[in-house]
Order: sequence, then structure tokens, then C-alpha cells
Amino acid sequence: MKRELICIVCPMGCHLTADVDGETVAISGNGCPRGARYGRQEILAPERTVTSSVMVRGGTHKLCPVKTAAPVPKSRVGDVLAAIRSAQACAPVRLGDVILPNVADTGVDVIATASR
Repeated sequence: MKRELICIVCPMGCHLTADVDGETVAISGNGCPRGARYGRQEILAPERTVTSSVMVRGGTHKLCPVKTAAPVPKSRVGDVLAAIRSAQACAPVRLGDVILPNVADTGVDVIATASR
């Protein structure tokens, strides 16, 4: 089976072709080795870094921007966003503070990306 992808690792946006045969994936069209790694990852186990914001109590700002410290499986993005929506942080929040440890049992923390 063949799948067409656009690489998002760098601004070149190479058009990749993935030839999938079971667990074997052959990538073509990449301009660099990072594109081949991205293509295989996207076919076998796609992951995303999730960015959002969390409510802050007791601060001058009502929201604090957050992100996952590492990519999470694409199939779990909805669960991660639901956990973030229900979370609240107490001021002061500092850049890099862990807001939600092990969010949605993914093994990944949600961290603050600004001080509030």
C-alpha cells in the first residue's frame, strides 16, 4: 500500500511516498534523513506535541500557555486536551513548572511555557 505525506520537519515540505508492507515502511521523496525518520514515525506510530492553556487562580493573568514535554501518541491527543481543560494552576506559575504530571497516563508531563 502506498501513502502520500508531506514532511513537516523543516520548511522544505518534501512530498514523501511511503510504501507500506506490514511493518516494513520504505520512504522516498525525502530531501534529508530526518524526512525518512518522520515518514516512518508517521506511518507506524504518529505522535504530536500538544499545546494549549490552563486556567490560573490568584494571578494577574487568567490563562497560562502549556505544552506536553514530549510528543504523545496521536490517538491520545483528545484525552490529553480533556485533562488540560479540567486542570487549574495556582499563581505564581513559572516557565517550565510541571502543571500536570503523567497527563492521561501517557508518561508525559504538561509544562508551563510562560511565567504567570
